[in-house]
Amino acid sequence: MNPANRRQFLQQTLATAAVAGISPYASAFAPGQERAPNVHFPSAPRARLAIASYPFREFIQGKHDAALAGQNKMPLKDFSAHVREKFGIAKIEPWSEHLLSLEPAYLEEIRAAVAKAGGAIINIAADGEHSPYAPAQEEREQAISFSKSWIDAAVRLGSPGVRTNIPAARGAKPDAAVLSESLKRVADYGARKNIVVHLENDNPVSEDPFFLVRVIERVDSPWLRALPDFGNSVGAMPAADAYRAIDAMFAHAYGISHVKNASVSRDGKIISVDLARTFSIAAKHRYKGYFSMEWDSPGDPYAGTRELIESALKNLAAEKEEAAHGGNLR
Repeated sequence: MNPANRRQFLQQTLATAAVAGISPYASAFAPGQERAPNVHFPSAPRARLAIASYPFREFIQGKHDAALAGQNKMPLKDFSAHVREKFGIAKIEPWSEHLLSLEPAYLEEIRAAVAKAGGAIINIAADGEHSPYAPAQEEREQAISFSKSWIDAAVRLGSPGVRTNIPAARGAKPDAAVLSESLKRVADYGARKNIVVHLENDNPVSEDPFFLVRVIERVDSPWLRALPDFGNSVGAMPAADAYRAIDAMFAHAYGISHVKNASVSRDGKIISVDLARTFSIAAKHRYKGYFSMEWDSPGDPYAGTRELIESALKNLAAEKEEAAHGGNLR
């Protein structure tokens, strides 16, 4: 097949997959093989980086913006081109607040704009209001439907994954058995659509990292994975526990992690993240996925994101050099 015909074939395949509601990241499996995600991640340090839209929420149109205020903000479709110009990185991780609609035409417009910028959407951070472990079946069904709707959106946007949140349930403690039942259904739906579902150590109660790991192990699906956030646990628990939690999360990670160099504790103190230690934990677990820059400290997110990128590239380059020398540099 000559290059021109190959490009045309791939374009037709991607378009057909999106219309059919199946991610273009689908893989072929031989009879008897376990069906599992098989995303081909890049290995070059800069190619492994992405920019989260969340830190730029003051500059990007959101669903809850007042009508007039929103007119002066950047639409999400322009974010990939914007960060390519500012940081030399066009891969992005949109926050659900910045996607104004889940209508196919709107999502296709965003996907086309990102592609035109030479970028890609590597994950979607979706935040809902209903708890998948709530005592009421009706609320659990709403939470499951929410996650499924974002899996469908990921297919349209060409994203290989979705991070779905786990809001705390009113009047109920986190329940691993109930949550696992709900997330099993979400993961099964993700498997049918070739979309990986990620859980992030965010809410210190409902998304405690050790709790998430128990749930992931209980569901036991290659389509339900951990999203290790470098900073959230450091700001929520003692350092020894936090890095042990990050280690446990990276043992179950696949496609996406959030890079922070600091976190704000419950009493308002800024806690620094040991980036070299955290990147080493990722390397120990042979993590091949993306690192999404998610500056979440006081100050200018542009300057903060540049700082994160520089640190990430330095650590990934050191990791690559160490691997080339058989891991004998440290």
